[in-house]
Amino acid sequence: MSSLHVFVCLLGLVVLCHSQCFFEELEVKDPNNPPKGCVDKDGKLHDFDSAWVRDCMDCSCTREGLSCCSKIPDANTVDVPEECELVVNEKACSVKVVMKSDNEKECSPV
Repeated sequence: MSSLHVFVCLLGLVVLCHSQCFFEELEVKDPNNPPKGCVDKDGKLHDFDSAWVRDCMDCSCTREGLSCCSKIPDANTVDVPEECELVVNEKACSVKVVMKSDNEKECSPV
């Protein structure tokens, strides 16, 4: 059972390493009236040094800009054993590796 915990932790590291990320530099249009935070794609203002999750993206705002990384890896960037498949649950923002023959069984580490 402990090897399964190690596998899940390693999968988490793979997810972090293969997440899709972007950074939008903070734009200062008027030096006399600097921005009070970052504006997301929906036009919502987020204070500096804040963090939030939206649409399976971990986002944060700093004085440098807005940074977001997907909590869901790109399926083409994750090494999955041939007998297994990556199942993405976008509603829960989670992934798991399961057997192709029985998607109720999670794959065990090799």
